[in-house]
Amino acid sequence: MKTKKQKKIRITGGIFKGRVLHSISKTNIRPTRNCIKQVVFNWLQKYIKNSICLDCFSGSGSLSIESISRSAKSVIALEKNYILVKRIKETLKKFLIKNISVLHVKTQKWLKKKGNPFDIIYLDPPFNNKLLLNQSIIYLEKYNWTQKNSIIYIEHADNNIYIPNNWKLMKKKKIGIVLLSLFYKYKNI
Repeated sequence: MKTKKQKKIRITGGIFKGRVLHSISKTNIRPTRNCIKQVVFNWLQKYIKNSICLDCFSGSGSLSIESISRSAKSVIALEKNYILVKRIKETLKKFLIKNISVLHVKTQKWLKKKGNPFDIIYLDPPFNNKLLLNQSIIYLEKYNWTQKNSIIYIEHADNNIYIPNNWKLMKKKKIGIVLLSLFYKYKNI
């Protein structure tokens, strides 16, 4: 019997380009595909250097590591699955990355406290979980995680999501069934 070949998660650019991340077998996640990461980080190339990033629903940690590979200053990665947290930390140790903090926490709980704003925020919750996505967007605004000129990347299934009035769409693309949207916050209200 043939086994299904698992696609490897690679870093697509920067100082870790081509490096393979840890295995995500036996986990119930769908990591951001390499072709999607290339689009997203092409969009972010003029903003990423020295940025402070928040990776909500980190999963494999691929967006966090890709950010550091492309010269982000630091990343906080939120992930509720302990096995994934452990694997991300193993990869960080293997790559000698010290400026990613991986927190074993539910994103919703973590966002429901007063925060300090981030330059770039990644929102890639479990696919098709619109409630989780919309709640996250509300909490980002309500609890001060965004500031004027924050950039927010969202992976979603359709256009029917909540977007605050002070977020403006910069870029949008559909790859397969996944919609990619990049917003910036243009003013505080």
